[in-house]
Amino acid sequence: MNPVIICGGTGSKMWPLSTPTLPKHFLPFVDGKSLFQANWEVLRKKYAAKDIYLQTNALQAKIAHNQVNELVHENIFIEPETRNQGPATGLAAASLKKLGKGDEPFMLIQVDDLRLPEDEFLKFIDVAENLCRSSSKYITAGFVPDRVVLGVDYLLTGKLISGDSPIKVHEIADYIDRSETEKILKYMDSGRLLVHTNHTSMTPNNLLSMYEKYKPEWFLPLMQIANGGDVALEYAKMPKGTLEEITAKSHRNGDSLVIIHPFKWIDFGTWEFVDKFYKDNDYFPNNGGQVEIDGENNFLWSESGKVVATIGVSDLVVIESKDGILVAKKESTGKVGQVVEKINAGDV
Repeated sequence: MNPVIICGGTGSKMWPLSTPTLPKHFLPFVDGKSLFQANWEVLRKKYAAKDIYLQTNALQAKIAHNQVNELVHENIFIEPETRNQGPATGLAAASLKKLGKGDEPFMLIQVDDLRLPEDEFLKFIDVAENLCRSSSKYITAGFVPDRVVLGVDYLLTGKLISGDSPIKVHEIADYIDRSETEKILKYMDSGRLLVHTNHTSMTPNNLLSMYEKYKPEWFLPLMQIANGGDVALEYAKMPKGTLEEITAKSHRNGDSLVIIHPFKWIDFGTWEFVDKFYKDNDYFPNNGGQVEIDGENNFLWSESGKVVATIGVSDLVVIESKDGILVAKKESTGKVGQVVEKINAGDV
């Protein structure tokens, strides 16, 4: 297996701490370590540094190398520009094929997630690798939710392929977009509905064949890259688009398998989720002093080390950084990206 850590974007929902020059996955959220460092350390339990890859942009590649100096320079795939997850995933496959690894399984590791316990995640990777070697189908992952999770897509499980292991593998009966509320509610208590967590796994050759089948306008530039063409020139030819433009068709056509993962998937998507992670793991923000009077359950963070105090309020997030101050209800932190949009538009 060739693990490829993939990171991009600025994590605008984590403003004001997460910025284009230091996105959320490089901030010290995990007991003093960044999400990038935490994911790297997990993979290093199983793989040598020379066998781990990183895909990101030029700026973030420098930050990554500063945080993990054993990162092998030749193993960094640079995205010349932002063209969304569809072209980016294809670039990882094309880059590995260019290195002569077209028939070796790979897995994309999204950097802004944690998977605990770590040993269960490593077992999961083994299952994915075996599937990649025995099947040409697209391999993905998910978990059974106990409630409706907003902002994610869903999968509906079909036939059980492997039940010998505690890690079960199913065919996919349907892909359910996050906007299909009625369908999500219909299957919520069925035991068949999964939150889709991606973890794309395939051989590069098989993934590129899927691109050829479902998205030829991406496939042709990617093959040029795989064959030594100019990356910036060819990458710019691909229309922007999500990976779901391909995988949704694959899921619905019976060309995909899903692994129900045995680990807890923690997505650092909003400040509310960071707060929950800290409480679940008895972590505390390593920054300024915090005082709460006549209130509770507030999440307070000061980058400058100043004391942050609240009186008579509960369930708030208060974040202070050199770029701004955020005060929000926890349940509303999913809207923080709108603040960044207004700032970028010059509305402040």
